[in-house]
Amino acid sequence: METVDRMRMDAPLARVYAAASAVERWPTILPHYRWVRRLDDGLVEMAAWRPFGVLKYPTWWVSEMTTNPAAGEIRYRHVRGITRGMDVVWRLVERAGGGAGGGVDVEIVHTWDGPRWPLIGRLAADLVIGPVFIHGIASRTLAGIKRAVEAQPA
Repeated sequence: METVDRMRMDAPLARVYAAASAVERWPTILPHYRWVRRLDDGLVEMAAWRPFGVLKYPTWWVSEMTTNPAAGEIRYRHVRGITRGMDVVWRLVERAGGGAGGGVDVEIVHTWDGPRWPLIGRLAADLVIGPVFIHGIASRTLAGIKRAVEAQPA
């Protein structure tokens, strides 16, 4: 399973990278995040809501998080939760012209073989978990970060 979410943000690369990598602040700028906790050894525990109309489904996972500002990347390896084994990479690429007329293209790629459920694990990942849950949360995360970074004064 692979899901890819992309968004263009009209803000300087440093501002976008700071917002994307400061995960402990996400619940204050992203209403669908319930909490984010930094644990020991580079682990982060995250919990979010996946809304379905008026209903909200709770999700939770723990990831190893690594940052590489020089490469414009943030990486996660899910180590606990239903998505254990998932790899996630955020790629931030500055467009020509910087903030005004330039900005940043942000891409989040999730790759995963699916849960270890006999016969249906891969199918569940491809048909439900990836397109419904992962895309649903990642697209909201990108939109919220975009709102936050574009609202800041130059």
